[in-house]
Amino acid sequence: MQEYKAYLDENLDFEERAKDLVSRMTLEEKVFQTLYTAPAIERLGVKAYNWWNEALHGVARAGVATVFPQAIGLAATFDEDLLEEVADTISTEGRAKFNMQQKYNDTDIYKGLTFWSPNVNIFRDPRWGRGHETYGEDPYLSSRLGVRFVEGIQGHDKKYMKAAACAKHFAVHSGPEDLRHSFNAVVSKQDLYETYLPAFKACVQEAKVESVMGAYNRTNGEPCCGSKTLLKDILRGEWGFKGHVTSDCWAIKDFHDYHKVTSTPEESVTLAMNNGCDLNCGSMYGHLLYAVRDGLVEEKTLDQAVIRLVTTRMKLGLFDNPGKVSFDQIGYDQVDNKEHKELNLKASRKSIVLLKNENQLLPLDKSKLKTVGVIGPNANNRRALVGNYEGTASEYVTVLEGVKEYLGEDVRVYYSEGCHLFREKIQGLSAKNDRLAEARAVCDMSDVVIACFGLDPSLEGEEGDQGNEFASGDKRDLNLPGIQEDIIKELYNSGKPVILVLL
Repeated sequence: MQEYKAYLDENLDFEERAKDLVSRMTLEEKVFQTLYTAPAIERLGVKAYNWWNEALHGVARAGVATVFPQAIGLAATFDEDLLEEVADTISTEGRAKFNMQQKYNDTDIYKGLTFWSPNVNIFRDPRWGRGHETYGEDPYLSSRLGVRFVEGIQGHDKKYMKAAACAKHFAVHSGPEDLRHSFNAVVSKQDLYETYLPAFKACVQEAKVESVMGAYNRTNGEPCCGSKTLLKDILRGEWGFKGHVTSDCWAIKDFHDYHKVTSTPEESVTLAMNNGCDLNCGSMYGHLLYAVRDGLVEEKTLDQAVIRLVTTRMKLGLFDNPGKVSFDQIGYDQVDNKEHKELNLKASRKSIVLLKNENQLLPLDKSKLKTVGVIGPNANNRRALVGNYEGTASEYVTVLEGVKEYLGEDVRVYYSEGCHLFREKIQGLSAKNDRLAEARAVCDMSDVVIACFGLDPSLEGEEGDQGNEFASGDKRDLNLPGIQEDIIKELYNSGKPVILVLL
């Protein structure tokens, strides 16, 4: 008679099934399930799974997907319904790509259904390089949009999640980037509860977010991925969180390398696991094998972590027959389709903020224009369109390209790069301001000038993403970099109407 395996019984609840499956695992098997690169356990029919995926404003880092406006742009819409619609679309494309990848046995990084989004940190210091990943500086707006994004990602099916969302980075994480591995954020209880925690609390209690990611920094002396205060007392104790906690990537290694709150990898994994960090993005949790054997971590504590992780995978339908999970039928034709492109256009239009419109210059009446100048380092810069944590768009339309398409052949469009994004010259052997004369000529020839300046992901973003003299993705100040401001002044001094577009 074939042995009854409760974890395969689709009539049981997910947690009961998960407990049965974990009870059949060896210590070593359980330990390695807590790594983001969870290996297969063939004797139990458990497939390999990579937990790390991103979906901040579209399915990221895994090929073509609809690339929506960056999170700060979505926040500028102040439209909760739109945020859920965008997130639902992202989740649909995520399932479509996952189903395709499963067909071809592709279980690599960025190919799973656990999306480490949204970023609901507070954009308190405008110099912070990752601020554009957030919904801004307001706890209320961040809460409302975070909740609807999570609901869109996870869906409203009564049994299964379409994908799993993750509220990050818990908590008090708002830069600076170059100090994040050793920084101690000292915050009062009032500021903690009124500013930094509301969005996380809302995601947990209202949206039932499946996962929370701990931050790199310490908060009031405790490393966030091993913080009793944050993970046990507040997250699970006060808020009743039932999902799983993941570390930020290699954050547990920071405990002994940079925070100096522990001395060895074994001590670091002990601190993290005993305080409720279930999943390790990194490689440190391999040391749990020794921590359990040495009595630093009780095996039942490890069991609970793995049960939470398996429960998440079961909620995604990854242990059930495909015919039972409707999301398994989402086809690859749902990726970057016509409807999603139309939604992206709608979101993009609503994300634009008009700060000033002197003399009602806008909107332009193209029937009254003969020549238009488009000037600036971001006028024809595709990188300025996408932000970070982005997918690959099937089509890119820069400001210059869009203006030309809109105006058609009846209006002459003149273009000049104007200046480099942050250097004093574009060509290495040239003198400073090597496009100034050209920019002046474009102004002279144009009825109106569209000036496209600002930043792109090469200047601001996450630590390690940038390749210039700016500090680890953060901005040194709020001024435009390089000689951009000098060129803008020249454009205004031309006497022609100037529309400044900051990207």
